[in-house]
Amino acid sequence: MNKILTATSASTENRPAAKEKDARARGFDNSEHCMHLLEEAQSLVQQSLTDDRPGAPELSVVIPVFNERETLPQVIAAVQALPITKEIIVVDDGSSDGTAEWLASQRGKSGLTIVLRRRNRGKGSALRMGFRHCRGEIIAIQDADLEYDPRDLMKVIRPIQDGLSDIAYGSRYLGNQVQDPSFLHRLGNRVLTGLSNVTTGLRLTDMETCYKAFRRDLIQGLTLRQCRFGFEPEVTAKLARSGQRFMEVPIEYQSRGYDEGKKIGWRDGVNAIYCMLRYSRWD
Repeated sequence: MNKILTATSASTENRPAAKEKDARARGFDNSEHCMHLLEEAQSLVQQSLTDDRPGAPELSVVIPVFNERETLPQVIAAVQALPITKEIIVVDDGSSDGTAEWLASQRGKSGLTIVLRRRNRGKGSALRMGFRHCRGEIIAIQDADLEYDPRDLMKVIRPIQDGLSDIAYGSRYLGNQVQDPSFLHRLGNRVLTGLSNVTTGLRLTDMETCYKAFRRDLIQGLTLRQCRFGFEPEVTAKLARSGQRFMEVPIEYQSRGYDEGKKIGWRDGVNAIYCMLRYSRWD
């Protein structure tokens, strides 16, 4: 079915001059808003083209990207090598290190959907954009760095494939080996995961993990609001409220430091607590 997109705008021909002058006096500038609407329109057009392609894959992998030029090609190649029918949706979130230019050169390749954004809006926002393009039965998230091994995605999605769960998380802490050398990072994750469990009633060991997989109808049916790393506690709380089945599987993890591009900070931890308290009760 063809989709028709219609854009309307109010005419400015008969607008009183006084209102024009007043708007300029207030410094009114809607250029940023217009740019955001343009990005949304472009995304919808690309989504309509994607939806019309036959043969939905079993897996959709969404990769949010921000300044990951050195590692992204390796990540994409590793995901492409997974032994499953799949599609890869890469959302560049306003990179300035050449990532966007490299991605532009990859457009048109089979199984690869690329969305380029002009401005950085955060991981959660990029994921929302990516989810709109997904057609697979299962949707999984993959970071663009090399902290997580894409080969583990097959382990993460297996409980959903087997009908044992609706959502699967890859846990960095289920094994006995300590994979994160930072004590503060491990402590912070334990505190946040513990608070999340208290508010959701779940028994997770790694709420903040990147590796999250969902049945497509579940994640596309959610209204998600967080633009940065608040996505993790928000999506966990909302899916827990809906009574879906969760399962965790152990994964490998190679931690990187802030000098290597790690972006999450203490403010994100504070916001995570707010998200747990809010989304465990209401939207």
